[in-house]
Amino acid sequence: MSYIFNTGGELLSICRREGIPIHEAMLRRELELGDMDAPALRAEMARNLSVMRASVKKGLEEAPRSVSGLSGGDAQKLDAYAKGAFTGPLLAHAAAASMAVVEVNAAMGRIVAAPTAGASGILPGTLLAAGRSRGWSDEQLLDGLFTAAAIGAIIAASATLAGAEGGCQAETGSGAAMAAAAIAELSGAKPPAVLDAAAIALKNVLGLVCDPVAGLVECPCIKRNAIGAANALLSADLVLAGVGSTIPFDETVAAMRSVGRSLPADLRETARGGLAATPTGRKIAESLA
Repeated sequence: MSYIFNTGGELLSICRREGIPIHEAMLRRELELGDMDAPALRAEMARNLSVMRASVKKGLEEAPRSVSGLSGGDAQKLDAYAKGAFTGPLLAHAAAASMAVVEVNAAMGRIVAAPTAGASGILPGTLLAAGRSRGWSDEQLLDGLFTAAAIGAIIAASATLAGAEGGCQAETGSGAAMAAAAIAELSGAKPPAVLDAAAIALKNVLGLVCDPVAGLVECPCIKRNAIGAANALLSADLVLAGVGSTIPFDETVAAMRSVGRSLPADLRETARGGLAATPTGRKIAESLA
């Protein structure tokens, strides 16, 4: 009996057949594909969680600045402001934590590239903020990370996670989809609704270009992680409220792949289009050359 899946449809079939949630299906998939037992897999994921938590803490407490000077300190500002935020403290803290991780990345710090370095803040930022708000244990957070990994694995197999291939929709979009799925499942959503949360998050940024100023993973990447956190939380809230996705997850991933292939090269991480090509973007690139 195989637990291998490469599409959302295959994943749902396994969950229905076994009566298990997505995080358990992902764990069994990894057991079948690799040579580690379940305790070892969870220990490895626990190490990822530890690095995620440390990168959030470092970004918020130390506000490290990048060598370019383009980033550092903005996460700390938002976190301090969160209590009075129009979006509410939870979302603002999640967005700040998401920015903190990418600021640490830009300052050559240690992060977990989940799914990529440029989109590394969304999953830890939202999951840890939601965990503090809801009182989730580390064991529950690990379950959430396995759920997120299942979504990322499907997107990687069926489309792409790379901005150079699919634009920022493939990076921060996938990161938001992974986070939305994790939060939805930990909040009690069943597998079909969990995939709906991922689909909604991905649909929200369909066509988003990758246009790093001066070719650096700083502007606009860091603020897009903040928006990705909001996307993830709202997408989870929608399905938890009973709102589904009109377009199924697998079809949404296929659409993302098609849109990514349609994007011109200038809008796929080459720093030749979009914000990178604005007068200010070009001036920054010249000053850093």
